[in-house]
Amino acid sequence: MANQIVWVDIPVKDLDRAIRFYSAVLGAPVKKEEFPGMTIGILPHNDGEVGGCLFKNEADEPSNKGPLLYLNANGRLDQAIAAVAANGGKLLQPKQPIGPYGFRAIALDSEGNRVALHSD
Repeated sequence: MANQIVWVDIPVKDLDRAIRFYSAVLGAPVKKEEFPGMTIGILPHNDGEVGGCLFKNEADEPSNKGPLLYLNANGRLDQAIAAVAANGGKLLQPKQPIGPYGFRAIALDSEGNRVALHSD
């Protein structure tokens, strides 16, 4: 097994707003896809990599508590941090070293989810 985590669903209140936020912060387009009964935003990833999506439904709500999802901002952490507030998010913890594991910053996304931005 290459990865313990294989997929993540990120709940949102406004899908288009969340797609703009994550596209800016990740520096790559989030692809909007429609299926019967649902529309989601697919986070950028290649086949065989861990992936995820943005989704809206009545049963799930964005949260600033619970698991902390680390998003890859390798080599562009400062740009990702700058994109947070400019796209409706809020920086909770500025860039900080995390020992031999690189650096992270913690933000609230445009929907109220707490996420970590990570770089080596």
